[in-house]
Amino acid sequence: MSPLNLASPQDLQTWASSLPAADAQAQPELAAALQARLDEKTKPLGALGQLERLALQIGLIQGTSSPQLHAPQVMVFAADHGIARQGVSAYPVEVTPQMVRNFLAHGAAVSVLARANGVAQRVVDCGVAADFEPHPELTIAKVAGVAHGSADSTQGPALTLAQALQAIAKGRAVVQASPGNAVLLGEMGIGNTSPAALLMHALTGTPLADCVGAGTGLDAAGLARKQATLARAVAANAAAAASGDALAVLAALGGLEVASLVGAVLQAAHERRVVVVDGFITTAAVAVAAALAPQVLGYCVFAHCSAESGHARWLQRLGARPLLQLDLRLGEGSGATLAWPLLRAAVVMLADMASFASAGVSTQSAAAGAPA
Repeated sequence: MSPLNLASPQDLQTWASSLPAADAQAQPELAAALQARLDEKTKPLGALGQLERLALQIGLIQGTSSPQLHAPQVMVFAADHGIARQGVSAYPVEVTPQMVRNFLAHGAAVSVLARANGVAQRVVDCGVAADFEPHPELTIAKVAGVAHGSADSTQGPALTLAQALQAIAKGRAVVQASPGNAVLLGEMGIGNTSPAALLMHALTGTPLADCVGAGTGLDAAGLARKQATLARAVAANAAAAASGDALAVLAALGGLEVASLVGAVLQAAHERRVVVVDGFITTAAVAVAAALAPQVLGYCVFAHCSAESGHARWLQRLGARPLLQLDLRLGEGSGATLAWPLLRAAVVMLADMASFASAGVSTQSAAAGAPA
C-alpha cells in the first residue's frame, strides 16, 4: 500500500497498526547488545542515568547498536482554529500568520534555538488564515475546504472525517519529502491549546477542568470563559467525544495542524526516524497517533514537561519521561530544540566513550561491590 494512498479510516488504521515496535521486547538481541556497550563504558553501571536510556532508545529506533543522528528537522505545523474566535486565547487570531512570517524571518524563539543547535527549520502551512509568498523553508499543505482554518467546534465538528484524513496525509508527505533521521515536532496556531485540551478530555476521560490551562496567559476570567467554551464544544460533539474512536475525536475536536502532526508522527515512525515531542499540543497529536498505533510511543522522545495545565497528567498517562523541566509554555518546537543536544550527547557517548578494556581501567570489584 502506498504510504500516502490511504483513502479511508480503515486504510489508515491498517497501515498505522503495521508499524513495527521499537522496544527491547521486540528486539531483545539488539537491546542486549546496546546495553552491553553501555555497561562497558568507563563509568559505574547506570551512572549516566537517563542519557543511557536515551542512547538505548535511539539504537532501538534505528535498529542498530551504532546509532547516528543526521540532518535533524524541526517542523512547525501552523493553522488557525474557528474556536479561537470565541475568545479562548489572550492573543488575537491575526497573530498566527504574523508568527509564520516571524519564523520565516528567523526571529522566533524556535528559529533562534534551532539555529543555535544545528537544527534545520521547516514551516508547514496546514490552514493559516492567510496566504504567503514562496519561501525555501515554507511548505504549503492546506486542505481543500478548510484552507484558512478549521470550523468552530462549539457549533459542530471542527473538521469532517475526510478533511482530517487529508490533513494526516499532508503531514505524512512533509516528512516523506524531508531529509535526515530525526523530526522535532513544533506547532503554531492561536487558540490551539483548546483543541489539545478537548482531545485530552475525550481520549483519556480526564475531567475537562483538569485539561484546560491558561494557554498564552489568560487571566482568571479568561480561563473561566475558555472552560465554558470548551464545555460547549464537547456538548456539540457529544457522540464523537464519547465514541472512543481516535480519528472521529480528532476530526470533531482537533485542528488542522494537530491532524497533520498525527500524520507526521506516523510517517516518521514508519521510516524509523527519532521523533522529538515538544509540549502540550504536539503531545495531543502523539496521543492520537498512539491510539491508532500504540507502538508509535517507542519512537518518541518527550523533550520536556510544559507549564500548561494538563501536560504533566498526559505525559504520566502515556508513560513518558520528559528530558527537561524548564516551565516552558511557548510551543513552536522550542522545547524540542532545547532537548536536541541531549540526544546528540547520548549518541556521541555511545560511539566515542572509552570502554574499561580500551582504556585499561579496572572494572568494579565483584566481591566488594565497588570500583576496584
